[in-house]
Amino acid sequence: MIRLYLSELDSELSNNSSADSKQIGAALQLMHQAPQQPWVLASLAQQVGMSRSAFAARFSQRVGQTPMQYLTFWRMQRARELLAATRLSIAAIAERVGYQSEAAFNKTFKKTVGTGPGAYRRDPPRK
Repeated sequence: MIRLYLSELDSELSNNSSADSKQIGAALQLMHQAPQQPWVLASLAQQVGMSRSAFAARFSQRVGQTPMQYLTFWRMQRARELLAATRLSIAAIAERVGYQSEAAFNKTFKKTVGTGPGAYRRDPPRK
């Protein structure tokens, strides 16, 4: 489901040739390639050559979430994959997806997914 959503989003951005679509696509690529980076709105906007306000507005319009909401969504998807496919510690996974604090990661994971990362690893949802 996640891959389908992402492919549809990439396709939609690719089909729209406007400059801001390419910039939003570039921002998505940055987040996907390096979720561990301490991204903030200003740094993402700067990386794609847009002002903060224009970037935030265009990103929300095109993606349906704010840049930071999407970044959290993406980080939690990566964390789910790592919990299911690796034996990395929760602290290591937290770091790989951009959290300096395991406690902050645990809190965000539980709020987003509905269960803590340890419980998710022990009993992941069936596909």
